[in-house]
Amino acid sequence: MKEDKITRENVRLFVMQFYAKVFKDEIVGPFFIAELGEDIESEHWVEHLEILVGFWTAIAFGTPKYTRQLFLPHTKLVNLKKETFERWLKLFDETQDEVYVEKIAEKFKERAHIIAGNFMRNLAIT
Repeated sequence: MKEDKITRENVRLFVMQFYAKVFKDEIVGPFFIAELGEDIESEHWVEHLEILVGFWTAIAFGTPKYTRQLFLPHTKLVNLKKETFERWLKLFDETQDEVYVEKIAEKFKERAHIIAGNFMRNLAIT
């Protein structure tokens, strides 16, 4: 059954399902594996996933609890392309549709597309 309200627990569920897909993806996965390692259950991955749960929870509830630099780590990644962002968004949208009812999924997807667009513009990716 799809979630019809947002809780920290179902945001965590979304993040875990989404990054399990990202980890296995041939286009997006290598970027994360290069930074976090080949074991998705490692300390680095767990820490990163917790950061993302916090980020998406803050987005969902409109609370300014996320205080980390969102963009800065991405400036250090080489070979990011439009295709990378497109695949990330495809996996994101797909997982949103699996976890949430349409009304909630669309709000998350809208925000993710805005963020990805800003990243691509700031990284001069066309």
